[in-house]
Formats: sequence, structure tokens, C-alpha cells
Amino acid sequence: MHGGAAAWVRTSGTRFNNDQKMSRSITVILTLLCLLVLGPSYSKGGKILVVPVDGSQWLNMKVIIEQLHSRGHEITVLHTSKTWFISSNSSMYTSIHAPVQGTKWVKEVMNIYVQNILDLRSYPNFIRQFYQQQFFSSLVQLGHISLANIAAGALDDSVFIKTLKDSKFDLMLTDPALTLGVILGNYLKLPMVLNVRWINQGDGHFAIAPSPVSYVPVDHSELHDQMDFIDRTKNMLHYLYTVYVQHFLIEPSYSDVFQRHFPPGTDLLSLQRSADIWLFRADFVFEFPRPTMPNVVYIGGFQCKEAKPLPAELEAFMQSSGEHGVIVMSLGTLVSALPAEVNEAIAAAFAQLPQKVIWKFDKEKPSSLGNNTLLVNWLPQKDLLGHPKTRVFVTHGGTNAIYETIYHGVPVLGMPLLFDQFDNLLRLKVRGAARVVEVRSLTKENFLEALKDLIENPSYHKNIQHLSLLYRDRPMSPLDEAIFWIEYVIRNKGAAHLKSAGFSLPWYTYFCLDVAAILMAITGTFIWGLVLVCRCLCGQRFKNKMKAE
Repeated sequence: MHGGAAAWVRTSGTRFNNDQKMSRSITVILTLLCLLVLGPSYSKGGKILVVPVDGSQWLNMKVIIEQLHSRGHEITVLHTSKTWFISSNSSMYTSIHAPVQGTKWVKEVMNIYVQNILDLRSYPNFIRQFYQQQFFSSLVQLGHISLANIAAGALDDSVFIKTLKDSKFDLMLTDPALTLGVILGNYLKLPMVLNVRWINQGDGHFAIAPSPVSYVPVDHSELHDQMDFIDRTKNMLHYLYTVYVQHFLIEPSYSDVFQRHFPPGTDLLSLQRSADIWLFRADFVFEFPRPTMPNVVYIGGFQCKEAKPLPAELEAFMQSSGEHGVIVMSLGTLVSALPAEVNEAIAAAFAQLPQKVIWKFDKEKPSSLGNNTLLVNWLPQKDLLGHPKTRVFVTHGGTNAIYETIYHGVPVLGMPLLFDQFDNLLRLKVRGAARVVEVRSLTKENFLEALKDLIENPSYHKNIQHLSLLYRDRPMSPLDEAIFWIEYVIRNKGAAHLKSAGFSLPWYTYFCLDVAAILMAITGTFIWGLVLVCRCLCGQRFKNKMKAE
């Protein structure tokens, strides 16, 4: 009896185990089938033409290209033969060289630009911002003349254009800071996605979204969204100047190429606004709240990642800092030359701190450098910012650096030098997560005071940690959202239903000035008629009175 029961148990157990194994096998097979049918990484690949901007913008675009490549899309990157970061040999994409003579960005040019900006910073606050904007606009005008020549050369090359047409691309992905991508995308009639922050001469919001200057600060104004009357006056003047730059300095550069290759009335702004989706490298954890549009998708900081382990020597240096921690300093990839006296002041200030310092620095070693400071030609910025020993990040305030420090929650000491950096650091300062020092007036004393304040005052760390929590609290990552919308445009051959009809209206219709004129005319006519009737009635009464007398 017991032997039979035992045999039955063994047999039943074997069957049960076999059933479990079969059930698991079926589950695995069904899961694989679901992944094959529904998995996003197995979606049908599209043919994507990418026209990027070299430099730090390429580093952003490359992150998207890597993700698109992993999902089976066929990528072609159009660039000039001479580039700074863009490789002509890549396993992720095919390169096509634009039929124009390319030039590399050189640090010397940026350093000259920085020196001019530093000279302008000596002017009074109200004046220097307009001088900076005027100086920047003059460079922008020269840049657009060059970009218009590049676009003309590309469109005039029939062999090059035929190659692009024969490739039958499904999508144009471009950064509109390089106008060639927008112009080619419209010429080839491709659905278009913009990877955008800056456009023409400023923030892309001003090209696509309503921008009330009563609370939306214009680029280079160094204003925030809480403005008094004087601030609003300054902001309005900055805005009017940007309108002047757009229509009288930038647009004329493209008039010839548009007359020869596009329908009458075409202008640069209308081509840019025709893009289906704007992947905007911004996030409202950082940006001031403002109106937006349905085809704008915010992906600010999409390049941010969790920190990876540091190289052994760098990790040992970090650990040697003990409880004091480490200060990380980097001024980006474009700028290498600060005035020698500024470098000396910075080095002397670092030497007075108990913290260790890692400083990205490729010039002559400052004589005041302390034993606590390590100079490096390159540093793994994201991994250092994510290290628990990092206490403060000294930065120029570039967009990538700002989002990386928000992502990892590290207080900032800002040293703005050019472009958008002054406005970027102002936004972080307003949120209580940064101190900002003027490079031109930097001394050992004020630099040291700012560092000690950031390290010893817990409010800076608390505020940046709060921003980090807000930034990370989202339903999906910015990179996943960017990829979704790129594939959305490919699947649906555009996103015309998200585009505003307002861009096709003349300016007087957009602002309802024609309606206002008609209403004023009707009101004026009514008042004139009423006055006329009153005069007639009064005149008749006066005549009747005279007759009676």
C-alpha cells in the first residue's frame, strides 16, 4: 500500500515537474512571440537622413543616432569633409559629404570671441547686454551668409541632389542651427523632425510658440520671469532687436537661394516652422514656464546617464578626499584660454580648501597650484558628477553641463563665458542651486567665498537635489520619448495635425489687427453718425426756437 502510494507520488511529481517545464516553455515562447510582434525594438526600420551640427550638438545627436540604429533604422549622416567630432567611418551610419568646403571649429576662434565678451562685460549692466547682443548678431549674420552659400552649393549640385532623391529617405532629422538640413528637408519634401534648442539667433521657442515679453525673457537679456516695469522695457527692446535681426540681417542672406529653388514668398522661418516635430532640448524643471505648442516635445537632458565606475587612479584620488569630498571644474570643449591672472586666482583659491580638486586644464600649469588639485586634459564629466564624493561643479554653464548637474544633483559655481551660458546659469541661480561669478572681475577672494558658500550652506545642495528629483519623476525617459516621436513621424508620414494654422496667416491677421480695424471703423462710424444726428436735432430745435421768437 505504501509502496504503491509512493510510486504514485513519484509519478505524479514527475508529471507535475514535466507540466511545469512545459508551462515555462510555453510562457517563454509566447513572450518571444509578443516581443517579435509588439516589441518596439523590432519595429520596421526607416531610412533617416541626419544633418547635424558639429561640436557639442553632435554629441547630443549621436545619442539619438545610436538608439535609432539599435532599433533597426538605416541612418545616413550628411556632413562636410572636415569635421571636429563627426566620423566618416562608423558602424552606426553611412556618411555623405556635402558638396561644399568644410572648415573645422578651432579653439583660437572661440578664445578670441570669449576675450571680446569679457571686454564687453566691463560696461554697465544695462548697456553691456545690448552690446553683447549686437556683437553676437554680427557674428550670426556672417554665419548665415556662409550657411546660405553652403545651401546654394548643395542645391545647385544636380548629382548630389539626385543621390539624395534616389535614396528615398523616410525622414529628415536635423538641428536647425545648421540651416542646410531644414532647406534640404523642404526641398526633398521629407517629413522633418528637429533636434533643437537654438534657431537662427536665439531660443527656438520664439520661432514656434507665443512668447509674451511681459514674462518670457529674451535670450541674452539675463532676465528672469518676474519682471518689473524697467525689466519689461529692457525685454521688449531685446525682442524688437531680435525681430530686426531675423528679418533684416538673416532672411536676406537666403533670398537668392529661395528665389532660384523654392516657390515665391518662401522664407527661412516658414521652412523651419514646417517641421512636423520639434524635439526641444529643454525641460521646465530648468526653463521658466511659458506657452508652448502641440508638436513641441521636451527632451532636455536626454543624454544624461547613471554614473559608471571611474578609472582606478581617478577613483583612488576621489577616495583620498575623505569626508571633505571633491570639486570638479570644466569649462567645456570649446574654450581653453582664460586670462592667466584668472587661472592663477582660481588655482590659489583651490589651494586654500580642504577639498580635493579635479580641473580640466590644458594650458601652462599655474604657479599658485596647490597639492590638492589634479590637472587633467580630459575627464569623464558625467561619471564624476554622479560620484558620491563630488561636492561642487565649477562650469561655464553650457546646456549639456547644466542638465547633467541637475540629473546628478550637484551644486554649481558658474563662470559664464559666451552664448547662452549667462542665461542658463541665471536660471539655476534663481532656483537657489548655483552661485555665479564674473570671470572679468574674478579674484581669489570672491572665488573662494563663493566656493565656501556652496560647500557650507546646505540650501544649495537641498535645492539642486529637489530639482533632480523633479527631473527624474517622469513616466518615460526623454530619450525614449524622442525615439517614439521620430518613429511616429515615420509611421504616419508626418504630423500635420499637430501644426498650428497660425503660421500661414499674415501678421496683421494673426494679431487680429484687421478685425480691430473694422470694429474701430464701425464704432467710429456709429459715433460720427450719432454726433451728426445730435447736431441735426439740436440745429432743428434752435431754428424752431428762433422762429418762435
